[in-house]
Amino acid sequence: MVTSRSPRQVLAEKPAVRGRRLRQAQDTRRALLRAAIQVFARDGFAGGRIERISKLARSHDRMIYYYFGSKEKLFIAVLETIYAELYEAERALCLDPSEPRAALAGLVRFTWRYYVEHPEFVTILISENLHRGRHARQSPNLAPISANALGVLEEILQEGKKQALFRATLNARDVYLLIASLGYFYNSNRYTLSAFLGEDLMQPALQIAWEEFITDAVLRTTLVQDNS
Repeated sequence: MVTSRSPRQVLAEKPAVRGRRLRQAQDTRRALLRAAIQVFARDGFAGGRIERISKLARSHDRMIYYYFGSKEKLFIAVLETIYAELYEAERALCLDPSEPRAALAGLVRFTWRYYVEHPEFVTILISENLHRGRHARQSPNLAPISANALGVLEEILQEGKKQALFRATLNARDVYLLIASLGYFYNSNRYTLSAFLGEDLMQPALQIAWEEFITDAVLRTTLVQDNS
């Protein structure tokens, strides 16, 4: 059973003790969240069991309810985390909008490689789509994350339009969907596509070839005809 302490008890603790308790709480919550990402990526929301998550985190079932409230709220936190991590990794690229063609190509390559290197991102989204986005719609944090992500792309597109490199009719939403779909579909369907096409699509050479192909496809779609 998780015991709670009164405000007076908390204030009576020495700062070092309070700091240690806070770090322990943060570490426990973080461990549960990372374990949940692994379990939900493997088993989906429906198959992801609380006891598997707590065991993987070397914690207890009750701690999940203490920090997150329910399995559903834990899954929402997982969705927020994987999207936030994608955005933070994208922001760390430090793309230069003043070189819009190179910046857009860099964004395409980054997105493709992120999907390859983080298969948990793809499989968790597959699970959420099976639930028709029920959990994503409950999150108050996904919309701000998406706005920030689209803002990065919008800045690149606007600069490209200003330099007469990109078509004036482009909008960030459509280009984002193009980039995401070209990388996501390949990864989300890689097993069935590999079986259907008779070759392992995750071979390094084929991954490189697809990265080049989709980068070229996005640039051809966005560049004005004279610059394609």
